[in-house]
Amino acid sequence: MTYCCGLRLKEGLVFISDTRTNAGVDQISVFRKLYIFGKPQERFIAIQTSGNLATTQTVIGHLRNQIELQENINLYTVNSMFEVAQLVGKTLRKVIADVTEDTLEQSNYYCSLLVGGQIGQGEIQLYNIYPQGNFICATPDTPYFQIGESKYGKPILDRALTYDTPLDEALRCGLISFDSTLRSNVSVGLPLDFAIYRKNSLTVPKAKRITQNDEYFQIISSQWSAMLRESLNKIPKPSEVYLT
Repeated sequence: MTYCCGLRLKEGLVFISDTRTNAGVDQISVFRKLYIFGKPQERFIAIQTSGNLATTQTVIGHLRNQIELQENINLYTVNSMFEVAQLVGKTLRKVIADVTEDTLEQSNYYCSLLVGGQIGQGEIQLYNIYPQGNFICATPDTPYFQIGESKYGKPILDRALTYDTPLDEALRCGLISFDSTLRSNVSVGLPLDFAIYRKNSLTVPKAKRITQNDEYFQIISSQWSAMLRESLNKIPKPSEVYLT
């Protein structure tokens, strides 16, 4: 399994993904789940993947192949992020249809994708693409999406993240979300890959990797644990009414 979150904020986009893949208790591997596409001063596109590894890698392979073969419709020729989401959703449906004709078996090959970025002067967008190929778009009221093992890292995002959160604070919040998930779920693991895109910059940032020895992530993990314990101790203890 895996955990990915994408944040669409006033200042830009933040993407964070883990890299753990489980094929059994004795088969744990590291695979990239964050993919970057783009042309400087023209477009930036990020794709995050969760679910069946063969399916997600095939989808990414098709998208790269469309670019290399210079097909009429590919990630570098479509005119909007909406069309990017349509293309990725269509590719996902085709991949699943190609591997099985039995509707009952299709769920074994399901995966979910987050797609975000900016093309030209268009708005930055973030889409959550479902296994069926349809999708929804992040809004100022709902500025983030999660896929994979999302439940452990969701509370901090719900409580602390808003559309107006600056990018540096959003990254910190996202990393705390991942630390909470790592603590509670063995199917999510380091290293983490992340990328930050500033609105209207039309740059193509490289994904950066956080490993076990990353000093900043160690500080986040230890301080967050200490602050939780301290805050718990400051909350009034329940009265005898609750204990009898």
